[in-house]
Amino acid sequence: MNANCQTNSPRSLGSLQSQVNRIFDQALRNHGRSDDSSVAAWAPAVDIYETENELVLKADIPDLNEKDFDVQVENNMLTIRGERKFEQQAKEESYLRVERAYGSFMRSFALPNTVSTENIRADYKNGVLAVTLPKRAESKPKQVKINVGTNGGN
Repeated sequence: MNANCQTNSPRSLGSLQSQVNRIFDQALRNHGRSDDSSVAAWAPAVDIYETENELVLKADIPDLNEKDFDVQVENNMLTIRGERKFEQQAKEESYLRVERAYGSFMRSFALPNTVSTENIRADYKNGVLAVTLPKRAESKPKQVKINVGTNGGN
C-alpha cells in the first residue's frame, strides 16, 4: 500500500466540507448576498434550443400567475425570477407528502451577441414560460451564390 495515500477520515471530509462552504459563502457575498435566506430553494428546469432565426428558452414554472414572475434583459443577461407560494388547501397536518418546491427562484443566462435584445418576447402557457430571442439579421446564415465560370484556355 502506498504510504502517501490519504484516507477519507471523517476529519478530512469535515475539512473538505468546511472549505466548500467557505467557497460558496464567498461567492454569495461577491454577488451581494450575505445570508442563507436569500439563496433560492429551487430553480425551474430549462431547455434552450436554437433555430436558424432565434434562440428559444423554455422553463417549467407551473402554478404561477403572470404577476408571480419577472423576465428581464440587462447587459446581455437574461434573468427569470419569481416565487411559487405554498397555498394550503388543507390543514398542514393533513398533507402526507410535499415534494414540490416552493419559494423564490432565479435563473440567469448570458446571451450571445447575436441576439437582438430589442425584440425578445415571452409567452406563458400551460405552466411553461417560453422566451424567444431573435437573432440579429447580420448573424443569420446567408446563402452565397456560386458563379461557375469557364476557363478560357480549354
